[in-house]
Amino acid sequence: MSGRLAGKVAVITGGASGIGEGTARLFHAEGARVVIADVQESPGEALAAELGEGAAFVRADVSREDDVAALVDTAVERFGHLDVMFNNAGVMGALGPIDRTRMPDADLTIAVNLRGALCGMKHAARVMKPRRSGVILSTSSPAGVLGGVGPHVYSAVKAGIIGLSNSVAAELRRFGVRCNVIVPGAVVSAMTAGLVAGGADDLGGAERALGETAYMDRPLRPADVAAGALYLASDEASHVTGIVLPVDAGMTGAGGPSPFATGRYEEPTGLLEAGRRTVAPD
Repeated sequence: MSGRLAGKVAVITGGASGIGEGTARLFHAEGARVVIADVQESPGEALAAELGEGAAFVRADVSREDDVAALVDTAVERFGHLDVMFNNAGVMGALGPIDRTRMPDADLTIAVNLRGALCGMKHAARVMKPRRSGVILSTSSPAGVLGGVGPHVYSAVKAGIIGLSNSVAAELRRFGVRCNVIVPGAVVSAMTAGLVAGGADDLGGAERALGETAYMDRPLRPADVAAGALYLASDEASHVTGIVLPVDAGMTGAGGPSPFATGRYEEPTGLLEAGRRTVAPD
């Protein structure tokens, strides 16, 4: 690795599995000291132990502001400062038709996904503004951009994360703090496996299921999203703020199949008035 995050300290919520785990591994390999935050204690502690020096696990429920405040304080106390806050923790949450939505499930979805990101931004800004430096990243979803690709409340909060991040980016740029959003497509992870395969542990089943509808040659993996997060967290993106970076194989930007690369349009031609076509030279 090239040490692109050498000397930096990063907090990654939802860091015990999926995108968070992949990002923790990559950030650590690139020289960052990482604080892995999650409600999943056993895998979080195991990951920190595997990474070794420069890694720590903190149990944190991001829907609780006190937990997020303590998480940021722990990072600063242990490693001296905070350079990157990755608000990645999230749940699919409330499922089902809108007229049968269970409000306790909806409230929990909002609390974890949107309130959690808000708490992360608040307490990261608290320690970053005085240093006039820092990066805040948050995970959204294609469901926050496109209708019909995710549950209702999940879609709402993921759209809210984009609006919140852009608003905060406008405030914090004068303090040297950058704020951006990553939009991953469907990633082979425990959460996805619980939806499309035999259970959260069936990552092979998730790989096969997602591969059937993948936009490119294979489904997305956590490392693909982590690479986007690495760029945004690094000094290479020193003037990149207020953006939404899709890492989704074109799902949000080029979702439909192109009719002009297959079938009757596969051969080059020019289509003119009344259906007349240009003729290729001999």
